[in-house]
Amino acid sequence: MLLIIKGKVSRYDAFNFKMTRIEELILQRTAIDAEIEAEYKREQEAAARGEADAQFNLGIIYYKGQGVPQNFVEAFGAFKLASEQGKTQSQYYLGIMYEEGQGTQQDYAEAAHWLELSAKEGNPDSLNRLGAMLENGLGLKQDFQAAMRCYKLSAEKKNPAAYFSIGSMYEQHHGVEQDDMEAIRWYELAAAQGHEEAHYRIGFLYLKGHTVKQDYKEAKNWFLLIATDGHINSQIRLGEMHDTGLDGQENHAEAMRWFKLAATHGNAEAQAKVGFMYGNAHGVELNFPESLRWNLMAAEQEYPAALSNLGFMHEHGQGVPMDSQKALTYYRKAAKKGDVNARKNRDIIEARIAKQQSNDH
Repeated sequence: MLLIIKGKVSRYDAFNFKMTRIEELILQRTAIDAEIEAEYKREQEAAARGEADAQFNLGIIYYKGQGVPQNFVEAFGAFKLASEQGKTQSQYYLGIMYEEGQGTQQDYAEAAHWLELSAKEGNPDSLNRLGAMLENGLGLKQDFQAAMRCYKLSAEKKNPAAYFSIGSMYEQHHGVEQDDMEAIRWYELAAAQGHEEAHYRIGFLYLKGHTVKQDYKEAKNWFLLIATDGHINSQIRLGEMHDTGLDGQENHAEAMRWFKLAATHGNAEAQAKVGFMYGNAHGVELNFPESLRWNLMAAEQEYPAALSNLGFMHEHGQGVPMDSQKALTYYRKAAKKGDVNARKNRDIIEARIAKQQSNDH
């Protein structure tokens, strides 16, 4: 490549100039950006001519924010045009947007209508989603048998989401007898295709041992498969297993490691557990300021255990001034959300306050 200086070629630099890797990447990115822009314009023009494929592609571009800012309103409009022309994939996305209220007002009946049209053409994703609406009675009358038929039609097309849905029906006793082993069989089919939540449900069933033999080792193995990839609930369950010794022996430090991994992603349950660990010297040195910090983060999400923890800290002056009224406020909030310990502590403080007021009179 020749180096241009004020319109002239430097013969010396022409032989010695070499672009850095960053410069090469910038040039590549510029070329790619230009190509994306050109393709975007082509899709816009084709969509304006009424081509259903282009309308669908434009909908995907806006829905996923591919080369343009994500825009659900534009995506909805594009999907609607393509759907009205019978574009099956577009009908699926239009159904999703009605169901989720993305780019339009939430409307379960409309969602079911478009998903049903797509499902009739055999779209596996639409069949699975329509099954979910039937299972939960959203926009359609609840019908477990009809839901199962949709799921099985989708599963015939090897859809891992449908495998998971069928497993969930067996786990939750929806239209079939509860059968955790049958649930696991379907979950394993989904897990084999990379369905993360299927891994988690298998681990959870072995952990709890409802209608399948309890097996902590098996549970731990399934959780580990996805916890290392950032699956938050699996990280929390592994933390609990280490904290209580369900995996063989108590290891509070390892428990704390898993809880923190989940907590740093903003999970309120994990944040409350980290706060509790700091406040009780489990796997770490006793540290009330850190306990307070993590519990406050979880309390911002109204997590009951964190609210209860904060009540206890204010009641006993752990890292904060002792304050029965503040403690009572936290206990009451946690109790309203069903926290049993908070309910007991609330009743104790209220009884104490009532006794003091009675003595004063």
